[in-house]
Parts: sequence; structure tokens; C-alpha cells
Amino acid sequence: MAIKLYTYWRSSAAYRVRIALNLKGIGYVPVPVSLKPGDDEHRKDEYRALNPQMLVPFFDDGRVAIGQSMAILEYLEEQFPDTPLLPKSEPLRSKVRAFCNAIACDIHPLNNLRVLNYLANEFGVSAEQKSAWYANWVAAGFEACERISVSYSHDGPFAFGKDVTLADALLVPQMYNARRFEVPLDEFPRLVAAADACNELRAFIDAAPENQPDYA
Repeated sequence: MAIKLYTYWRSSAAYRVRIALNLKGIGYVPVPVSLKPGDDEHRKDEYRALNPQMLVPFFDDGRVAIGQSMAILEYLEEQFPDTPLLPKSEPLRSKVRAFCNAIACDIHPLNNLRVLNYLANEFGVSAEQKSAWYANWVAAGFEACERISVSYSHDGPFAFGKDVTLADALLVPQMYNARRFEVPLDEFPRLVAAADACNELRAFIDAAPENQPDYA
């Protein structure tokens, strides 16, 4: 069975999994699931039967079918070890994991589309207030990530040096969104440089939102 990735072009969580699949050279079939208001394909019974959380991404290789991007990334790392995206040695391995979780667990959940929509719909938050909310949590997370990356990237262009890691797969989608929402990035030159270096690589280019079949 071909690997299926249920995805949405603008989802940063799906974006990070697409990057990892590309970096590891794993072929997959993208199955677009529109999160666009009015489409709401993720809420329909067919998709809910696959993924009770009704979120993307969702991964299915015929043996394991799972949601949650970090679980998918760990699974890929275990099942396809020939192109590792976690360093072999400590403490670097754990530092990369911590960097990833700073984005996946601290920045991204607070700025997820459903959170922003809830703020607007339930509390009447204005567009300007939503932007301020978004920028605050990006800056708080990026400040720590910048310090970590500066400590470990002295020997190469990526978030943790000369090798691309899962940290880069998490950083690039978050940087994409930060730029989309016009978050000031002057205080994070190392992160900006690392993301820009990644975006020169084919694996990242092919995973970019504008290069997805459901891009609109």
C-alpha cells in the first residue's frame, strides 16, 4: 500500500511532515483535506472515522495510521533510520527534540487557526488584536529557539549546524507563518538565516504550501 498523507496546503503541522518525508526520500500520496470554512472536509463523517480529532496531518502506511505531527515524525525516524533527522549523540539529540517541542507545543497550539477563530467568534477579538496575540507567542517561542540555535549552529547554516534535522522541519513552517502574519523578525537573525538556508533545498521547496496540489 502506498503511504498516504492527509494534508492541507496551509497547515504548518502537515508542512513539517511533508518536509520530513521529502528529506528521507519517502514517496507518498497526498490526500488533500480542505480546512477552508465552508468546505470543512476535516469535520465530515468520512474523515472523522479516520481521525477522531478531525485535524491534519494524518498518516497511513497500511500498518500504522496516526495523527499528530510529532508522533508521525518520531515514527518516520524509527522506521526509516537510513536518513536520520535526529542527531545520534547527546545532548544534541535531546536539544533538537526540545527545540521542536518549543514550536510544536508552545508556539503552534496558541496560534492555530481554530484558536484564532475562537478568539474572534467568541470574544470579538479584532484583526489587530489577533495579530498582536499571534506575534506575542511567536516572539516568546522564537526568543528561546534563537538562543538554542546560536549555541549549536556555529559549524553550519542550519538550526543545529551543518546537518538538517527535525528542528529545521519544524522551524521552516513556523517561519513561513510568521512572515505571513508580518511578525517582526529582526531579533531572530539565526532562525531567519537557518530557514532561508533550508528553503534552498529541494525537499523544502517541494513541501512548501504553494507547491501543493490543493494550493489555492
